[in-house]
Amino acid sequence: MSNILPMLFKVTAAASFRRSAINARRCLNSRRGLLTLAIETSCDDTSVAIVEKTKEVSGSAAKIHFLENVTADTRAHRGIHPIIALESHQDNLANLVQKALNHLPESKTGDGLKLADGTRRRLPDFISATRGPGMRSNLSVGLDTGKALSVAWQIPMVGVHHMQAHLLTPGLVSCLENEAKADPPTTTPEFPFLSILVSGGHTTLVQSKGLTDHKILATSEDIAIGEALDKSARDILPESLLQEAKSTMYGKSLEQFVFPNGKADFADYSPPETRGQEVARRISDWGWSLTTPFANTRTMQFSFSSISSMVGKIVQSNGTNIKISDAERVDLGREAMRVCFEHLASRTIIALETLRPHNTGKDEINTLVLSGGVAANQFLMKVLTSFLEVRGFGHMKIVAPPPYLCTDNAAMIGWAGIEMFEAGFRSDLSCRPLRKWTLDPKADDGGILGPGGWIKE
Repeated sequence: MSNILPMLFKVTAAASFRRSAINARRCLNSRRGLLTLAIETSCDDTSVAIVEKTKEVSGSAAKIHFLENVTADTRAHRGIHPIIALESHQDNLANLVQKALNHLPESKTGDGLKLADGTRRRLPDFISATRGPGMRSNLSVGLDTGKALSVAWQIPMVGVHHMQAHLLTPGLVSCLENEAKADPPTTTPEFPFLSILVSGGHTTLVQSKGLTDHKILATSEDIAIGEALDKSARDILPESLLQEAKSTMYGKSLEQFVFPNGKADFADYSPPETRGQEVARRISDWGWSLTTPFANTRTMQFSFSSISSMVGKIVQSNGTNIKISDAERVDLGREAMRVCFEHLASRTIIALETLRPHNTGKDEINTLVLSGGVAANQFLMKVLTSFLEVRGFGHMKIVAPPPYLCTDNAAMIGWAGIEMFEAGFRSDLSCRPLRKWTLDPKADDGGILGPGGWIKE
């Protein structure tokens, strides 16, 4: 008898979860839509969101009922500190979830979740939580919390691929605009499209053919572009600005320092029209220069460590950081960004040239999605747009989310969870966090659907 009861409970729970998954997907065909509570804890940002998708006459619409982030304060270490980031997740996640519950839509049927103030709120249809890639211990905080809510509320859960969420964010943005009654209604970027994922931990050029069908065209062989900019900023920025920085995203502080007037400061930027101009050495008025990575090859990969290393050597050659004038700091910061962004744009052009013979009919690529924390940099957008124009790809449409959706956030996790759930995928409660997890189905781990733990309805 003692062996039968756990078995009965397991069967009953599994049946309950299957029923809840079927009922949740039916919601999208009703006026109510799909509602998810989403959690993101892959690195140093603790984020919770309530995201809803509905179907309107003009197309799909989305609404973010709640979104809040808490970033671990690791400024004393001038970079991300794993233990402090983990403790920040442990300190803040439960409180953010509690706060988010007050923003769930009110229940119109009298059932649902009863809050402490006596109000009834709609129960989410499922939970979305980042499963990877990221810091395993940090991911565990969010994923385990998602599992607990899934069990407590008897609703399904989707373990979301963090980078897939970045790729799909423009779709969220277009649906948010439709919710705001955009005229004419905006359209979600259609597959296939190219994506550039740029952040402190990733630099990847991706060809996306479908929800789970992504081909990696190029990735960084050393450090990510965001890390290179952060390291360069630590050498270039005056000590006073480093002390005043509100986070360790020093690349953002560097952009504000070298381009204080925003777009007006780089309005006269002219992209190299040929590969020869692109790799030509540019000696500054101060006597130094930064070498373009892979200047003599068209190999499809990125490399940014040499740029931050060269910046550090230039600063050290002046004796001390204090001896560098602000004018030289500005020039060095602008040059570091130019070389980083032109290297990124160069490989994108090479990829487009390689794909051009196949870029016809249903395989035609007309959209370039730019996402990740570095995507908020306006000079990057200028460089990419200019490169495409002079290299024969001026017809390409660049789509980038607003800054608050470029950085790590739970809204994009919720949207990716909705997309996967609509496609019939949910996660088994046995799924574990993944430190490394590729996008490409041809990779050793099988890409998004490769790891165990998926349930396909």
